[in-house]
Amino acid sequence: MNSFVSIFEIPTTNLSRAITFYQSILDISIEEMEFEGMKMGIFPYEEQAVTGVLVQGEGYTPSSDGVTIYLNGGDDLQIVLDKVGEQKGEIIVPKTPHADESGFFALFIDSEGNKLGLHSPS
Repeated sequence: MNSFVSIFEIPTTNLSRAITFYQSILDISIEEMEFEGMKMGIFPYEEQAVTGVLVQGEGYTPSSDGVTIYLNGGDDLQIVLDKVGEQKGEIIVPKTPHADESGFFALFIDSEGNKLGLHSPS
């Protein structure tokens, strides 16, 4: 399967807080590391077409403007979306069906102020 996305970076101001947020909402383990003055949290990458990284460093500023990345919300994104509020994120678009009936999406603001989306088939 091809993908137009190969790597995504999510800027953070507090890497530990961001790692806690994403581990909690996605029920995953994120590996923390430092590289050339940057702190990073690496999303699980085995058997994944796209690699994701949380990054804290110079030039990485969280924002709700710009490109929106949609994360895999599993079979039902509402399960993940419920955890966003528990982790002090903000839901800005609730679970909504796609116009072409290809599934559902939602938008949220993460612990760092980034706007992201979720997608699921149901």
